[in-house]
Amino acid sequence: MTTVFARPAKLLTALLVGCLALPAFAADRKPIPIPSAPKEKTYTSLRAVQYCEVWLFQGTPEEGIAGVYFNTSDLNNSANVNDTCPASMWDKVSVEALKSQYEVIGAYKNGPRGWTMDTLVIPVGPVETFEGIEARWMGEGKLPKGVSLKVAHMEPYEPLKSHRKSTFTFKKGKPVFILEDPDGTPWVMQAFGKIVDPSLTYDGLKDLAGKLKPAPGWKYRVAVLEKDLIISTPEGYNWIVQDELQNTYDACKEGACNFQP
Repeated sequence: MTTVFARPAKLLTALLVGCLALPAFAADRKPIPIPSAPKEKTYTSLRAVQYCEVWLFQGTPEEGIAGVYFNTSDLNNSANVNDTCPASMWDKVSVEALKSQYEVIGAYKNGPRGWTMDTLVIPVGPVETFEGIEARWMGEGKLPKGVSLKVAHMEPYEPLKSHRKSTFTFKKGKPVFILEDPDGTPWVMQAFGKIVDPSLTYDGLKDLAGKLKPAPGWKYRVAVLEKDLIISTPEGYNWIVQDELQNTYDACKEGACNFQP
């Protein structure tokens, strides 16, 4: 999932702890392992599965900075099939170590997070190992030229365009968790975050309205699907938004959804 950040002054709000130093590259640093030919992969039974992402940043403000991310889904789960980011492994991943091993200007640990969809189809790279945890390349987020690397996630309730090739499926009879914007457009949660609120769980999403304070005109609701909901990227992008807990939602507009849930 490749993201182009469109409103740099507002969208990026969380400090990248320990990743802003710009050290001279050591001779033994490795290039970021970006695949030349990503292969499409289908992930199934994802709902409530926990995952994490390693982000590696390269480039300059003058030429543009890219954040390449690697996702743990379907890996590291021999002890628990629903946890691909065990704390015992994730805690050992060090931002400083990543910076010393790769030709980067910064690094970031994104997670733990949890999927809310049932199936995902997306191009991925081969398995890479970061400080003992395995992950696959899934895409990159791009900062506009002239923007420095200062912060890591989106401003709540500020939509942006996410350039990627992906298909999400939410199965009939299951709940979907929706932010509805002032125009009545539903934005369906693709993943919840445990970074701001570590106590947040999939089962708690039905009561999430009590934790959120949406921007004016936005509201949170839960719907049970009467048929499969499919969210795709027919134009090569979709619109996404986050709430204040860093839960991420995809918009049902511009042909992205097969119906309005």
